[in-house]
Amino acid sequence: MSRFNVITTVPEFERRVRSAASGTLTGTVQSIPSVPFPAGPEEILARQTGEPVEVVVVGPGVPVDKAIKLASVFDLMYPEISVLLVHETTEDLALQAMRSGVRDLLSPDADIDTIRVMLERASLAAASRRRGLTPAHEPEREQGRVIAVMSPKGGVGKTTVSTNLAIGLAKLAPMSVVLVDFDVQFGDVASGLQLSPEHTLADAVRGAAANDSMVLKAYLTVHPAGIYVLAAPISPNESEHITGEQVGRVLAQLAAEFAYVVVDSSPGLGDHVIATLEQATDAVWVCGMDIPSIKGLRAALGVLHEINLVPPGRHVVLNFADKYSGLRVQDVEETLGIPVDVVLPRSKSIPLSTNRGVPLLQDKVRDAAAKGLRKLVARFDPKVLAQPQKKVHRRVVIS
Repeated sequence: MSRFNVITTVPEFERRVRSAASGTLTGTVQSIPSVPFPAGPEEILARQTGEPVEVVVVGPGVPVDKAIKLASVFDLMYPEISVLLVHETTEDLALQAMRSGVRDLLSPDADIDTIRVMLERASLAAASRRRGLTPAHEPEREQGRVIAVMSPKGGVGKTTVSTNLAIGLAKLAPMSVVLVDFDVQFGDVASGLQLSPEHTLADAVRGAAANDSMVLKAYLTVHPAGIYVLAAPISPNESEHITGEQVGRVLAQLAAEFAYVVVDSSPGLGDHVIATLEQATDAVWVCGMDIPSIKGLRAALGVLHEINLVPPGRHVVLNFADKYSGLRVQDVEETLGIPVDVVLPRSKSIPLSTNRGVPLLQDKVRDAAAKGLRKLVARFDPKVLAQPQKKVHRRVVIS
C-alpha cells in the first residue's frame, strides 16, 4: 500500500487525488495543512502514522517558491520520497523543478486518470530508490528500446499498430513507454487516442526542452492506459521548422528516460525517417496485403540495406490479411525475401476502435486482430525473448 501526502488549498483537487489513489494504487492519502506552510520535511513526516510516505503532492494553491524549496530539501534529505509539483507548466518552472529534484509536474486541471498515472509512476520511482536500484543523483540509465513503426506508403494501418504496440508494452513496463508521433505534417496519434495535448513535437525540439529531459517530459501528454505521448505538430506548416537532427536528439533524450520509445513515423524515407532509423533498435514494417504496398516495402528495404540503415530488430507485420485478396502470405514472403512475423486479419473491430479512440489492446477486445497485436507485443517482452525455443522471426498466422 502506498502513502501519499497532499499539501493544497484546493479541496476539489485533493478529492481527485483521493479518488485516484483509491483505484488500482490501493493507497492512502493524508492531507497536510498548507497554512502555515510546513517548515520542512520533518514537520510533514512527524505527522505520519502507519506506512511511510512515498509521494508528496504539493499544490495547487501553494506559493511556487515555497514548493520548490520544500522539494529541494526533500531531494537532499529524503531522496527516496518523490515530490510532485502541481502548477501550470512553463519552461522556467520546469527548469526550476528539475534542479530542485521534483519528480514530475502535474497540471491543476488534471483528471483522475492522469493523476492516477502520475501517482503510480512516482510510487514506482520511490520504491526503486528505496531498493537502491536508482541513485538519488545523476542516475545511470540503460538506454531504452527505440521501436520505429515504418511503412513506405500510407494507409496501411501504421498508426493503429503504433498505438496498440505502445498500449501493450505499457502492461510490461507501466509508465515506462512513450509514443512519439513523427508524422510531422499529418500525424494523428493524438486524435486517435482522444488526447488534446498542451504541447507538441514543435515545442519539444526548441528552447529548454531540447537540452533538458525534465522540460521535455513536461511537454509529454499522459494517456490513461499508462503511456506518455509526444504529439505531432498541430499545423502542417510547423513541420518545416523541424529537422532530422532535432528528431534524432529528441529520440536520444527519450531513450535515456523510458524503457520503450515507440515511433509512429511518416510514410516514405524522408529526413525524419532516416533520423529515426539511425536511433532505432527495432523496425516494425507494416505492409498491406496488396501489390503496391508489398512492392513499396521491398524497394524501401533494398535502399536501406544499401546504405546499411536497417535496425538490428526486424519485425514484419502483414495488415488487412484477407483470403479473398488473391494473395497468400507465402506470396508476400517470396516477394519481400523475408518472413512475415505477424499477420493481422481484416477486422471490423479495428475501424470501430479507431473511431472510438480506444485501441484494441486497451479495450481487451477478443478478436483475431487483437490476438495478432498481442503476438507483436510479445516480441518485445524480455521474458519471452529469454526463452531459447522462441524464434525471433517466427511467422504467426491468424486464421
